Amino acid sequence: MKRALISFVVLISVVTSGLPSATAGSKCDIPIPELFKRVSPSVVFISAVTIDPFRVTNRVGSSIGSGFITSTEGLVLTNSHVVFGSRALTVTLDDGSRAPAQLLGADPILDLAVLGTPSLPKGYPIATLGDSDSIKVGEEVVAIGNPLGLEQTITRGIISGINRILPSSPMSMTVPLIQTDTAINPGNSGGPLLNRCGEVIGINTATLVGVENIGFAIPINLAKQVMPQLVKHGRVIRPWLGIAGKLVSKEMGGILNIPLADGFLVETVEPGSPAEKAGVRGGILPIRIAGEELLLGGDIITAANGQPLDDPEKYTKFVQSVRVGDKVRLALYREGKTNMVEFRLVERPILPGDLTPCDQRVLAPMVSYELFPQSYR
Repeated sequence: MKRALISFVVLISVVTSGLPSATAGSKCDIPIPELFKRVSPSVVFISAVTIDPFRVTNRVGSSIGSGFITSTEGLVLTNSHVVFGSRALTVTLDDGSRAPAQLLGADPILDLAVLGTPSLPKGYPIATLGDSDSIKVGEEVVAIGNPLGLEQTITRGIISGINRILPSSPMSMTVPLIQTDTAINPGNSGGPLLNRCGEVIGINTATLVGVENIGFAIPINLAKQVMPQLVKHGRVIRPWLGIAGKLVSKEMGGILNIPLADGFLVETVEPGSPAEKAGVRGGILPIRIAGEELLLGGDIITAANGQPLDDPEKYTKFVQSVRVGDKVRLALYREGKTNMVEFRLVERPILPGDLTPCDQRVLAPMVSYELFPQSYR
Protein backbone atom coordinates (compact mmCIF):
# COMPACT_ATOMS: atom_id res chain seq x y z
CA MET A 1 0.00 0.00 0.00
CA LYS A 2 3.00 2.23 0.07
CA ARG A 3 2.58 5.19 -2.22
CA ALA A 4 4.87 8.07 -2.94
CA LEU A 5 3.90 11.30 -1.23
CA ILE A 6 2.52 13.65 -3.86
CA SER A 7 1.93 17.35 -3.27
CA PHE A 8 0.49 20.10 -5.40
CA VAL A 9 3.82 21.78 -6.00
CA VAL A 10 4.30 22.80 -9.60
CA LEU A 11 7.77 23.41 -10.97
CA ILE A 12 7.41 25.45 -14.14
CA SER A 13 10.08 24.48 -16.68
CA VAL A 14 11.73 27.17 -18.78
CA VAL A 15 14.19 27.06 -21.65
CA THR A 16 17.74 27.59 -20.45
CA SER A 17 20.03 29.84 -22.43
CA GLY A 18 23.49 31.25 -21.94
CA LEU A 19 24.56 28.56 -19.44
CA PRO A 20 27.70 26.49 -20.03
CA SER A 21 26.92 22.81 -20.31
CA ALA A 22 28.59 19.54 -21.12
CA THR A 23 27.83 16.48 -23.17
CA ALA A 24 25.70 14.00 -21.20
CA GLY A 25 27.33 10.73 -20.37
CA SER A 26 30.91 11.91 -21.08
CA LYS A 27 33.57 9.77 -19.42
CA CYS A 28 36.43 11.51 -17.66
CA ASP A 29 38.97 10.75 -15.01
CA ILE A 30 40.74 14.06 -14.45
CA PRO A 31 43.26 13.76 -11.61
CA ILE A 32 41.77 15.41 -8.56
CA PRO A 33 44.61 17.93 -8.06
CA GLU A 34 44.16 19.06 -11.70
CA LEU A 35 40.37 19.16 -11.28
CA PHE A 36 40.71 21.33 -8.17
CA LYS A 37 43.12 23.68 -9.90
CA ARG A 38 40.75 24.02 -12.85
CA VAL A 39 37.45 24.48 -10.99
CA SER A 40 38.28 26.14 -7.66
CA PRO A 41 38.71 29.64 -9.14
CA SER A 42 35.00 29.61 -10.03
CA VAL A 43 33.97 28.79 -6.44
CA VAL A 44 33.31 31.71 -4.09
CA PHE A 45 32.97 32.15 -0.36
CA ILE A 46 29.74 33.95 0.61
CA SER A 47 29.20 35.86 3.84
CA ALA A 48 25.84 37.37 4.71
CA VAL A 49 24.69 39.87 7.33
CA THR A 50 21.13 39.63 8.62
CA ILE A 51 19.01 41.88 10.80
CA ASP A 52 16.00 40.58 12.71
CA PRO A 53 13.61 43.56 13.07
CA PHE A 54 11.46 41.66 15.57
CA ARG A 55 14.17 41.51 18.24
CA VAL A 56 15.18 44.29 20.62
CA THR A 57 18.71 43.00 21.25
CA ASN A 58 21.12 40.80 19.29
CA ARG A 59 19.37 41.77 16.08
CA VAL A 60 22.42 41.41 13.84
CA GLY A 61 23.42 37.95 12.69
CA SER A 62 25.64 36.40 10.05
CA SER A 63 25.91 33.28 7.94
CA ILE A 64 28.46 31.79 5.59
CA GLY A 65 28.26 29.51 2.60
CA SER A 66 29.59 28.77 -0.84
CA GLY A 67 28.58 29.42 -4.41
CA PHE A 68 29.98 29.19 -7.91
CA ILE A 69 30.16 31.54 -10.88
CA THR A 70 28.00 30.42 -13.81
CA SER A 71 28.39 33.22 -16.36
CA THR A 72 30.81 35.88 -17.56
CA GLU A 73 28.28 38.48 -16.35
CA GLY A 74 29.11 37.48 -12.77
CA LEU A 75 26.06 35.39 -11.88
CA VAL A 76 26.64 33.19 -8.82
CA LEU A 77 24.47 30.16 -8.03
CA THR A 78 24.03 29.18 -4.38
CA ASN A 79 21.45 28.00 -1.83
CA SER A 80 18.54 30.17 -0.79
CA HIS A 81 19.13 29.41 2.88
CA VAL A 82 22.62 30.94 2.63
CA VAL A 83 21.41 34.35 1.44
CA PHE A 84 17.63 34.60 1.97
CA GLY A 85 16.72 37.50 4.27
CA SER A 86 20.21 39.05 4.15
CA ARG A 87 20.82 42.79 4.33
CA ALA A 88 24.40 42.67 3.01
CA LEU A 89 26.21 40.07 0.92
CA THR A 90 29.92 39.73 0.19
CA VAL A 91 31.69 37.19 -2.01
CA THR A 92 35.35 36.31 -1.64
CA LEU A 93 37.04 35.16 -4.82
CA ASP A 94 39.74 32.55 -5.23
CA ASP A 95 42.47 35.21 -5.26
CA GLY A 96 41.29 36.57 -1.89
CA SER A 97 39.66 39.70 -3.26
CA ARG A 98 36.23 40.61 -1.92
CA ALA A 99 33.29 42.12 -3.75
CA PRO A 100 29.74 43.12 -2.80
CA ALA A 101 26.95 40.99 -4.22
CA GLN A 102 23.26 41.54 -4.87
CA LEU A 103 20.49 39.00 -4.45
CA LEU A 104 18.81 38.79 -7.84
CA GLY A 105 16.38 35.99 -7.04
CA ALA A 106 15.70 33.27 -4.50
CA ASP A 107 13.39 30.30 -4.20
CA PRO A 108 13.17 28.76 -0.71
CA ILE A 109 11.10 25.85 -2.02
CA LEU A 110 13.95 24.59 -4.20
CA ASP A 111 16.59 26.18 -1.94
CA LEU A 112 18.19 27.99 -4.88
CA ALA A 113 19.36 31.58 -5.27
CA VAL A 114 21.23 33.67 -7.81
CA LEU A 115 23.57 36.53 -6.89
CA GLY A 116 24.98 39.27 -9.10
CA THR A 117 28.61 40.38 -8.80
CA PRO A 118 29.00 43.26 -11.28
CA SER A 119 32.59 43.97 -10.22
CA LEU A 120 33.83 40.55 -11.29
CA PRO A 121 37.03 40.88 -13.38
CA LYS A 122 36.65 40.19 -17.10
CA GLY A 123 37.70 36.73 -18.16
CA TYR A 124 37.25 35.28 -14.69
CA PRO A 125 36.80 31.47 -14.74
CA ILE A 126 33.26 30.13 -14.67
CA ALA A 127 31.97 26.68 -13.75
CA THR A 128 30.84 24.23 -16.42
CA LEU A 129 27.36 22.86 -15.78
CA GLY A 130 26.97 19.15 -16.47
CA ASP A 131 23.97 16.84 -16.84
CA SER A 132 22.55 15.48 -13.58
CA ASP A 133 20.22 13.15 -15.48
CA SER A 134 23.19 11.11 -16.67
CA ILE A 135 24.76 10.42 -13.26
CA LYS A 136 24.93 6.90 -11.86
CA VAL A 137 25.05 5.46 -8.36
CA GLY A 138 28.64 4.64 -7.48
CA GLU A 139 30.09 7.37 -9.70
CA GLU A 140 32.98 9.24 -8.08
CA VAL A 141 32.34 12.91 -7.24
CA VAL A 142 34.06 15.75 -5.41
CA ALA A 143 32.77 18.80 -3.55
CA ILE A 144 34.48 22.17 -3.40
CA GLY A 145 33.42 24.77 -0.86
CA ASN A 146 34.15 26.58 2.35
CA PRO A 147 33.23 24.25 5.24
CA LEU A 148 33.29 26.07 8.58
CA GLY A 149 34.73 29.08 6.75
CA LEU A 150 37.85 27.20 5.62
CA GLU A 151 38.21 28.57 2.11
CA GLN A 152 38.67 26.39 -0.99
CA THR A 153 38.35 22.92 0.48
CA ILE A 154 37.87 19.80 -1.64
CA THR A 155 36.43 16.47 -0.48
CA ARG A 156 35.88 13.24 -2.38
CA GLY A 157 33.26 10.51 -2.38
CA ILE A 158 30.70 8.76 -4.56
CA ILE A 159 27.07 9.18 -5.52
CA SER A 160 25.28 7.05 -2.93
CA GLY A 161 21.76 7.44 -4.34
CA ILE A 162 19.55 9.51 -6.58
CA ASN A 163 16.00 10.86 -6.36
CA ARG A 164 16.16 11.02 -2.57
CA ILE A 165 13.34 12.78 -0.71
CA LEU A 166 14.32 14.01 2.75
CA PRO A 167 11.85 12.52 5.26
CA SER A 168 11.90 15.64 7.43
CA SER A 169 11.23 18.08 4.57
CA PRO A 170 8.07 20.19 4.51
CA MET A 171 5.60 18.90 1.91
CA SER A 172 6.36 21.85 -0.35
CA MET A 173 10.06 20.95 -0.46
CA THR A 174 9.84 17.36 -1.68
CA VAL A 175 12.56 17.80 -4.30
CA PRO A 176 14.43 14.68 -5.50
CA LEU A 177 18.03 15.12 -4.33
CA ILE A 178 21.38 13.49 -5.03
CA GLN A 179 22.76 11.57 -2.05
CA THR A 180 26.52 11.46 -1.61
CA ASP A 181 29.02 10.33 1.01
CA THR A 182 31.29 13.24 0.08
CA ALA A 183 32.02 15.20 3.25
CA ILE A 184 29.64 18.19 3.42
CA ASN A 185 29.66 20.50 6.43
CA PRO A 186 28.24 23.92 7.37
CA GLY A 187 29.76 26.37 4.91
CA ASN A 188 29.65 23.88 2.03
CA SER A 189 26.04 24.88 1.32
CA GLY A 190 25.69 26.30 -2.18
CA GLY A 191 28.99 24.92 -3.42
CA PRO A 192 29.32 22.59 -6.43
CA LEU A 193 29.22 18.80 -6.48
CA LEU A 194 31.39 17.79 -9.45
CA ASN A 195 31.95 14.69 -11.54
CA ARG A 196 35.44 13.66 -12.60
CA CYS A 197 35.08 15.73 -15.76
CA GLY A 198 35.03 18.84 -13.57
CA GLU A 199 31.36 19.50 -14.43
CA VAL A 200 28.85 20.64 -11.82
CA ILE A 201 26.18 17.97 -11.40
CA GLY A 202 24.69 19.25 -8.13
CA ILE A 203 24.54 22.06 -5.56
CA ASN A 204 25.47 20.89 -2.06
CA THR A 205 22.59 21.75 0.22
CA ALA A 206 21.95 19.55 3.27
CA THR A 207 23.12 16.91 5.71
CA LEU A 208 21.17 14.88 8.26
CA VAL A 209 21.77 15.63 11.92
CA GLY A 210 23.30 12.79 13.88
CA VAL A 211 24.52 10.73 10.93
CA GLU A 212 27.81 10.49 9.07
CA ASN A 213 28.69 10.31 5.37
CA ILE A 214 25.21 11.26 4.18
CA GLY A 215 24.92 14.54 2.30
CA PHE A 216 22.53 15.85 -0.31
CA ALA A 217 22.78 18.02 -3.41
CA ILE A 218 20.19 19.64 -5.67
CA PRO A 219 20.44 18.27 -9.24
CA ILE A 220 22.01 20.87 -11.54
CA ASN A 221 19.41 20.27 -14.26
CA LEU A 222 16.74 21.57 -11.90
CA ALA A 223 18.82 24.69 -11.26
CA LYS A 224 19.33 25.21 -14.99
CA GLN A 225 15.57 25.17 -15.49
CA VAL A 226 14.76 27.84 -12.93
CA MET A 227 17.79 30.17 -13.13
CA PRO A 228 16.33 32.27 -15.97
CA GLN A 229 13.20 32.91 -13.89
CA LEU A 230 15.22 33.80 -10.80
CA VAL A 231 17.24 36.33 -12.79
CA LYS A 232 14.31 37.79 -14.74
CA HIS A 233 11.57 37.79 -12.10
CA GLY A 234 13.43 37.39 -8.81
CA ARG A 235 11.43 34.26 -8.07
CA VAL A 236 10.00 31.07 -9.57
CA ILE A 237 6.45 31.67 -10.78
CA ARG A 238 4.11 28.79 -9.87
CA PRO A 239 0.34 28.39 -9.95
CA TRP A 240 -1.29 27.90 -6.55
CA LEU A 241 -4.04 25.41 -5.88
CA GLY A 242 -3.32 25.24 -2.16
CA ILE A 243 -4.01 21.56 -1.51
CA ALA A 244 -1.82 18.59 -0.62
CA GLY A 245 -2.46 14.91 -0.03
CA LYS A 246 -2.17 11.44 -1.57
CA LEU A 247 -3.65 9.33 -4.33
CA VAL A 248 -6.09 6.74 -2.98
CA SER A 249 -8.24 3.97 -4.46
CA LYS A 250 -11.46 2.08 -3.79
CA GLU A 251 -9.35 -0.90 -2.69
CA MET A 252 -8.02 1.16 0.20
CA GLY A 253 -11.60 2.04 1.10
CA GLY A 254 -12.42 -1.65 1.24
CA ILE A 255 -9.59 -2.28 3.68
CA LEU A 256 -10.70 0.61 5.88
CA ASN A 257 -14.40 -0.23 5.45
CA ILE A 258 -15.20 3.35 4.52
CA PRO A 259 -16.46 4.80 1.21
CA LEU A 260 -13.61 6.03 -0.97
CA ALA A 261 -13.29 6.85 -4.66
CA ASP A 262 -10.25 6.66 -6.93
CA GLY A 263 -8.53 10.03 -6.92
CA PHE A 264 -6.49 12.53 -4.94
CA LEU A 265 -7.30 12.59 -1.22
CA VAL A 266 -7.09 16.17 0.06
CA GLU A 267 -5.35 16.07 3.43
CA THR A 268 -4.57 19.76 3.92
CA VAL A 269 -5.83 23.01 2.43
CA GLU A 270 -3.60 26.08 2.69
CA PRO A 271 -5.24 29.16 4.26
CA GLY A 272 -6.15 31.86 1.76
CA SER A 273 -5.58 29.58 -1.22
CA PRO A 274 -7.91 29.36 -4.24
CA ALA A 275 -8.91 25.88 -3.08
CA GLU A 276 -9.94 27.14 0.35
CA LYS A 277 -11.95 29.97 -1.17
CA ALA A 278 -13.70 27.44 -3.42
CA GLY A 279 -14.70 25.36 -0.40
CA VAL A 280 -12.38 22.38 -0.81
CA ARG A 281 -12.27 20.45 2.47
CA GLY A 282 -9.20 18.90 4.09
CA GLY A 283 -8.87 15.87 6.36
CA ILE A 284 -9.49 15.73 10.11
CA LEU A 285 -8.85 12.10 11.14
CA PRO A 286 -5.21 10.90 11.28
CA ILE A 287 -4.61 7.16 10.90
CA ARG A 288 -1.54 5.02 10.19
CA ILE A 289 -1.60 1.92 7.99
CA ALA A 290 1.51 -0.19 7.35
CA GLY A 291 3.67 2.73 8.42
CA GLU A 292 1.94 5.22 6.14
CA GLU A 293 0.05 8.13 7.70
CA LEU A 294 -3.23 9.30 6.20
CA LEU A 295 -5.44 12.23 7.11
CA LEU A 296 -8.99 11.12 6.33
CA GLY A 297 -12.22 13.08 6.10
CA GLY A 298 -11.23 15.43 3.29
CA ASP A 299 -12.53 15.66 -0.26
CA ILE A 300 -11.30 13.27 -2.93
CA ILE A 301 -10.58 14.93 -6.28
CA THR A 302 -11.76 12.34 -8.80
CA ALA A 303 -11.22 14.49 -11.90
CA ALA A 304 -9.53 17.75 -12.86
CA ASN A 305 -10.58 19.67 -15.96
CA GLY A 306 -12.54 16.60 -17.05
CA GLN A 307 -9.61 14.19 -16.74
CA PRO A 308 -9.69 11.38 -14.11
CA LEU A 309 -7.01 11.49 -11.40
CA ASP A 310 -6.90 7.77 -10.76
CA ASP A 311 -3.20 7.11 -11.30
CA PRO A 312 0.10 8.96 -10.74
CA GLU A 313 0.74 9.51 -14.47
CA LYS A 314 -2.55 11.33 -14.99
CA TYR A 315 -2.01 13.34 -11.84
CA THR A 316 1.46 14.42 -12.95
CA LYS A 317 0.18 15.36 -16.41
CA PHE A 318 -2.50 17.61 -14.89
CA VAL A 319 -0.11 19.31 -12.47
CA GLN A 320 2.42 20.05 -15.21
CA SER A 321 -0.26 21.43 -17.54
CA VAL A 322 -1.65 24.26 -15.39
CA ARG A 323 -0.38 27.85 -15.37
CA VAL A 324 -1.07 31.02 -13.42
CA GLY A 325 -4.39 32.45 -14.62
CA ASP A 326 -5.82 29.12 -15.76
CA LYS A 327 -9.33 28.16 -14.70
CA VAL A 328 -9.48 24.80 -12.95
CA ARG A 329 -12.61 22.64 -12.60
CA LEU A 330 -12.46 19.89 -9.97
CA ALA A 331 -14.85 17.00 -9.30
CA LEU A 332 -14.98 16.45 -5.53
CA TYR A 333 -16.21 13.23 -3.94
CA ARG A 334 -17.64 14.01 -0.50
CA GLU A 335 -19.95 11.92 1.70
CA GLY A 336 -20.98 9.68 -1.19
CA LYS A 337 -21.76 12.52 -3.58
CA THR A 338 -19.77 14.28 -6.31
CA ASN A 339 -19.79 18.06 -6.56
CA MET A 340 -18.05 20.39 -8.98
CA VAL A 341 -16.00 23.46 -8.00
CA GLU A 342 -14.27 25.93 -10.28
CA PHE A 343 -11.66 28.60 -9.56
CA ARG A 344 -8.84 30.50 -11.24
CA LEU A 345 -5.22 29.88 -10.30
CA VAL A 346 -3.11 32.69 -8.87
CA GLU A 347 0.64 32.83 -8.32
CA ARG A 348 1.82 30.83 -5.36
CA PRO A 349 3.29 32.98 -2.58
CA ILE A 350 6.17 32.01 -0.33
CA LEU A 351 4.58 30.29 2.67
CA PRO A 352 6.08 29.79 6.17
CA GLY A 353 6.20 26.03 5.62
CA ASP A 354 8.49 26.53 2.61
CA LEU A 355 11.27 28.04 4.68
CA THR A 356 14.16 26.39 6.44
CA PRO A 357 15.07 27.69 9.92
CA CYS A 358 17.77 29.81 8.27
CA ASP A 359 15.30 31.27 5.76
CA GLN A 360 12.87 32.22 8.50
CA ARG A 361 15.22 34.88 9.90
CA VAL A 362 13.70 37.75 7.93
CA LEU A 363 10.82 37.77 5.45
CA ALA A 364 10.83 41.48 4.60
CA PRO A 365 13.60 41.42 1.94
CA MET A 366 11.33 39.40 -0.38
CA VAL A 367 9.58 42.66 -1.33
CA SER A 368 12.80 44.28 -2.52
CA TYR A 369 13.47 42.16 -5.63
CA GLU A 370 12.40 44.94 -8.01
CA LEU A 371 15.17 47.18 -6.65
CA PHE A 372 17.86 45.13 -8.37
CA PRO A 373 19.56 46.49 -11.52
CA GLN A 374 17.74 45.77 -14.77
CA SER A 375 21.05 44.80 -16.41
CA TYR A 376 20.75 41.37 -14.79
CA ARG A 377 17.20 40.71 -16.07
